[in-house]
Amino acid sequence: MSLTIREIGALEILDSRGNPTVMVQVELSDSTVASAKVPSGASTGSHEAIELRDGDPARYSGRGVRRAVDNVRRVLAPALRGGGAEDQSELDRRLIEVDGTPDKSRLGANAILGVSCAAARAVAVSRKIPLWQYLAGERRAVLPVPMINILSGGLHAGRNFEFQDFLAIPLGFATFAEALEAVVDVHHDARVVLEKRGYLLTGVADEGGWGPRLPTNETALDVMVEAIERAGHKMAIGIDVAASHFFDDGKYELRTEGRSLASDQMIDLLAGWAARYPVVSIEDGLAEDDWAGWQKLTAALGARVQLIGDDLFVTNLARLERGIRERAANAVLVKMNQIGTLTETFEVIDRARAAGFRAVISARSGETEDDFLADLAVASGAGQIKVGSIARSERLAKYNRLLEMEVTGGLAFAGLI
Repeated sequence: MSLTIREIGALEILDSRGNPTVMVQVELSDSTVASAKVPSGASTGSHEAIELRDGDPARYSGRGVRRAVDNVRRVLAPALRGGGAEDQSELDRRLIEVDGTPDKSRLGANAILGVSCAAARAVAVSRKIPLWQYLAGERRAVLPVPMINILSGGLHAGRNFEFQDFLAIPLGFATFAEALEAVVDVHHDARVVLEKRGYLLTGVADEGGWGPRLPTNETALDVMVEAIERAGHKMAIGIDVAASHFFDDGKYELRTEGRSLASDQMIDLLAGWAARYPVVSIEDGLAEDDWAGWQKLTAALGARVQLIGDDLFVTNLARLERGIRERAANAVLVKMNQIGTLTETFEVIDRARAAGFRAVISARSGETEDDFLADLAVASGAGQIKVGSIARSERLAKYNRLLEMEVTGGLAFAGLI
């Protein structure tokens, strides 16, 4: 007998920054119950699906998600009650249809995504199979290479410098566990380097990376290189520029350094860094609507550097299609809550693969202890995951789930593919 949805509930919980977010619980016709907790971003693109909140974002009451919770209970639950649970694409189509807006602004992408993920998890539990196996379908599931946050600036760390994150990417390891262990060494040694150089350490940032006060953005690369050398492991560097968040009136404002760059100058800056440092991945190197600049950046660096669109693509198939067509970027960052359903998320991943683009499965700065993302990364076969650092439990929940899957799932590690 096919599984149907018996009931859907929701409540307001807190994310890793102490902000409200949505938790959804789905009960199936066989009494299986499962839940999902929805992440929330700080460094958000203006083209993302709408995260519904209650009012003034400056106050806790305004940051609340009780309207989204109410929409789950009063709108989505009645619309899906009694309907099938095992056809994810049909379930998600129904969610989109009930909302009826192109950006999910009526009911909220946070409400819709919670239902989409909780229903998928419930079916996997009912079938007594791992979530990754249920989500994968015909895709080849693999354990992803972790891109791990070591140093943070931008909106993740009080704008101590402009560029948002500097990440360590392990190279040549046989297992996920070995790769993760090596990056832990780099994270620990980065603190030693920061203290030795006398840089004020303001604590860990939103995603668990160190949040130092640095004199220039390039200083972060020097710290990264020294930390990697101290750790003694083979590593590359990834940079999340998050350029949209210091782009103002046609210029990239590096106020820490007292200079303002045009698009071509930003490209020259990034190209120079890629030539001098072991940088293999650059995310959001230019602003979200600087399409002409993205084309130039891709022409200059695309043959040797992974150029990821996050704010540029916002896990949106139409924007990804434009990037493919215009040869802007060569990879897409995938964040479920940017688009709002599992089906749409997989459409972006699959289209990227078909077009020769890479995909990186990513968490948000506001996360919960829900480890759904780890199973999604494995199921997608994307081969890369970006969760944050190796500090803070909402990050470790995902890494620990990946370690568990490596032992129990018989999965290949993408680092050897």
